[in-house]
Amino acid sequence: CINANAKYCGECIQAGAKCGWCEQEDFLKQGESVSTRCDELQSLLERGCNLTKIQNPVGKQKIIMNKPVTNRKKVTGDETNKPKPEEITQIQPQKLSLRLRSGEPQSFDLKFKRAEDYPIDLYYLMDLSYSMKDDLENVKNLGTSLMLEMKKITSDFRIGFGSFVEKTVMPYISTTPSKLLNPCTGDQNCTSPFSYKNVLSLTSDGNMFNSLVGKQHISGNLDSPEGGFDAIMQVAVCGEQIGWRNVTRLLVFSTDAGFHFAGDGKLGGIVLPNDGKCHLENNIYTMSHYYDYPSIAHLVQKLSDNNIQTIFAVTEEFQPVYQELKNLIPKSAVGTLSANSSNVINLIIDAYNSLSSEVILENSKLPEGVTIAYTSQCKNGVVSEGENGRKCSNISIGDEVKFSISVTSKGCPNQGKPETIKIKPLGFTEEVEITLNFICECECQKKGIKNSPDCHSNGTFECGACKCYEGRVGRQCECSSNDVATEDMDRTCRKDNGTDICSNNGDCVCGTCECKKRPNPEERYSGQFCECDNFNCDRSGNKLCGGHGRCECRVCICEPTWTGTACDCSMDNSTCLATNKQLCNGRGICECGICKCTDPKFQGPTCETCPTCPGVCAEHKLCVQCRAFGTGEKMKTCKEECSYFNLIKVKDRDKLPQPNDYPYPVMHCKERDANDCWFYYTYAVNNTEKEVHVVDKLDCPSGPDIIPIVAGVVAGIVLIGLALLLIWKLLMIIHDRREFAKFEKEKMNAKWDTGENPIYKSAVTTVVNPKYEGKC
Repeated sequence: CINANAKYCGECIQAGAKCGWCEQEDFLKQGESVSTRCDELQSLLERGCNLTKIQNPVGKQKIIMNKPVTNRKKVTGDETNKPKPEEITQIQPQKLSLRLRSGEPQSFDLKFKRAEDYPIDLYYLMDLSYSMKDDLENVKNLGTSLMLEMKKITSDFRIGFGSFVEKTVMPYISTTPSKLLNPCTGDQNCTSPFSYKNVLSLTSDGNMFNSLVGKQHISGNLDSPEGGFDAIMQVAVCGEQIGWRNVTRLLVFSTDAGFHFAGDGKLGGIVLPNDGKCHLENNIYTMSHYYDYPSIAHLVQKLSDNNIQTIFAVTEEFQPVYQELKNLIPKSAVGTLSANSSNVINLIIDAYNSLSSEVILENSKLPEGVTIAYTSQCKNGVVSEGENGRKCSNISIGDEVKFSISVTSKGCPNQGKPETIKIKPLGFTEEVEITLNFICECECQKKGIKNSPDCHSNGTFECGACKCYEGRVGRQCECSSNDVATEDMDRTCRKDNGTDICSNNGDCVCGTCECKKRPNPEERYSGQFCECDNFNCDRSGNKLCGGHGRCECRVCICEPTWTGTACDCSMDNSTCLATNKQLCNGRGICECGICKCTDPKFQGPTCETCPTCPGVCAEHKLCVQCRAFGTGEKMKTCKEECSYFNLIKVKDRDKLPQPNDYPYPVMHCKERDANDCWFYYTYAVNNTEKEVHVVDKLDCPSGPDIIPIVAGVVAGIVLIGLALLLIWKLLMIIHDRREFAKFEKEKMNAKWDTGENPIYKSAVTTVVNPKYEGKC
């Protein structure tokens, strides 16, 4: 707000929604410029401005017309009870007024509900070039058939018919007299070429449609693209001739060819751009030879302005072309037309259902500096923002959707004059009218005193300050802008007749210093010569005035309970009270809320800690054990109970702090755990922090050497086994020798009988050959 450099209240409130203007006359300090009256509200209050003297206007909204959406059911039977189209409401509210302040958005909710049995006007625009000959035969009975189908959707349906061919100049058609009468070849009987003809205005008589369309004849042209854009433009802008009502308007565009667009008319010597106006005489477009084809953007504008939804019924060959065209024209659809248009009714029904199931909001042109944002709340809780926030899809008849719309202005658009914008769903005639009123001035400006004596009659005194006339400067408009930079005036801006004007922190305006602004709006120069500031005071803890005071003219003004040059000395002794309710435990003095212990044995914030007193080691044993080694009785509650000291691990006992290493006492401890392992640590208090150095390895008693014992046992078992085996072997040898000796002895003493054995038989048998005579 300060950087806006606002010279009066109106400029200030336009700088941002959080900016306020202090109109209190004695608000400014010496050296502060008028623009410092503009600041954020909290800052103004802190600087001493009375809340009732702060100008901070806020925007508001007022709903002027708010008819509820219509809950209408389809009417059958008595047609006289049908409501008129203008009596049906699908959008709410209908009219409201917004009072906008710069940077402050005003939001409102818009409801949309598709009414059942909503009237429909459908205009069938058909290409009657020769290639559509067979299609025309099927369209001749379209009226009554389409009426029957559309009656299922709405009880109030009207249908119209128009046709087009091409511009009636070369090279689009042949201009020879015979071809102008009958452009077709051979014995084909064709009607004269034309650009666009309104055959039947919108009517509820389907038989009349069939009758008039049945009298139509095919025509012809030379080139392949047709002049359909001329026809669409005339259908859109000739509302009276076509008979459009303020209901759902459908335009069915049926063709089997491409289209000419803006610029193509030059081929026929037509250079004037299409004027977007109606030129129907006797229901025939008469200016096709004079105006070029309309551009796509021009068509989009006119179709949107007249709330017409377009259905392109084209053959499969030209589907890609018209799909691209559909992407450029909001609320349009493309259907594939069969070769002879036999499926046109189903095509129209499907396209209508597709178009009507989606609502897209659009707004009129916004004034410069005004922005609008949409948030949609569609079916099934789907919420979208940005461009998608403008639309909801898959809406059925009777469904209600809501849009949150936020309008924001910047500055003072259109010099504060009221503006009107409109928001409407594409393809629908209903709209929301919004009147925008801009807050460009403060209420106090209306009470301004012109030629005020307080401004030396050279300005208007308003909102606590002078608003000088052109050519006048100074806080009280006391000087002419031509006389500002004079030596006499500069002299009064030098402190102690020095050389620096306004201490190099400001400008000399009309003999008075106006201090410069800092990039940080919280930092300010002040004083008669801008010699003071609120940011160059002593700091403590990297905070200005220790965060316990304010800086005035480079001196800290401390809060009641703080003192010192940087407000870093607390006068509150409660922080020095020990648990025994004595100041510093009776062993020190309290200075600036911090104990300074007089007994060297005691330390800590209240002089209650004695690191070298007996029992310290046992007191901290369990916590050191659980934090250093993860063991002990406090292992599960270690984080909660043992986080009161800083733990530092060392490799061995030689690395532990020694008594003479530090200016504060260090207690050496040796404790044993449940496994008879010793651990060593030191405990000390450094200012308010407790430090524990611990050897990271336990000193456990060495156990028996298992490997030699096992080896000895195994070796002993083996040796004993070998000894037993040898003894057994020796005993067996002795036993065998004794037995052998005994045998020998018995053998020597034995007396054997020499007689023959009676049962003995000789093993030799002698056989004599009887034939042997003993001769050789």
